[in-house]
Formats: sequence, structure tokens, C-alpha cells
Amino acid sequence: METGTTKQKITLAFINDKSPILDIVCNDLIASGIEVLFRSENIKDTLSQLSVLEKLPKVCIIDLDFYNKNILEQLQKLSSEYPSIKLIAHSDIDDEKVTKDLSEIGLSSFLLLGSDAVDFRKAIKKVVESYYF
Repeated sequence: METGTTKQKITLAFINDKSPILDIVCNDLIASGIEVLFRSENIKDTLSQLSVLEKLPKVCIIDLDFYNKNILEQLQKLSSEYPSIKLIAHSDIDDEKVTKDLSEIGLSSFLLLGSDAVDFRKAIKKVVESYYF
């Protein structure tokens, strides 16, 4: 017997300021059956795209400059306006303060540069499972 969670299609959005690595991961995730609703280069554009969607993505993968205080403020706004969307950060920053700041904002997971599509699928599965429970 299938449960409601196995029938749910995983939907994603990407906020990616031109990372070719994340482009490759995105393509791999699409090939594995995950639906990408949109891709944007900044949070302002993301908020605009989210406002017109009939169905929100379950997960948003973000690869931006997390040292930038404006980015952190915009992420806080995104998290506040769309609390049902699970946020996953992707970065080359391995800094305890940054990861703490991101956790306080409400990011669900953090993947370091070098993570492949398998790592992303695991993180997505973990946050999506918490989405239903």
C-alpha cells in the first residue's frame, strides 16, 4: 500500500547566482524525476516568481553569497513569507558563523561545494520527509 508521501511529487526551485556546478546538479535532479518549477539568480526574482505560482515548490536550493548581510536579510524575508518551503543552502563557505546564521533564518540543510546529485537527493528527501510530519 502506498502512503500519501510516496505519491507526492517533489518540486524544487533554484536560486543560483551562476554556479555551473549547481546547473549540473539541477539537470541531474530533473533527470531523476524531480520537478524544477523555476530557476532564478536572486531572491527578489524568486519572491516575484513565487507570488504567481499556483503550487509552491517543496524545496528551494540556494547558492548565493552567504557572507552578504543583504542576502541574509532577503533569505529571512523569503523564509518568513513562505515558511512551508524548505530551504537548502549550497556553498563553498565552511564557516560556523554563517551556518549558524542560516540555521537561525530557518534553512533546513547545508551542502558544501563538492556535493553531488546523490547528496542533494538525500538532503531533499530528508527535508521533504520532515515536510509531511
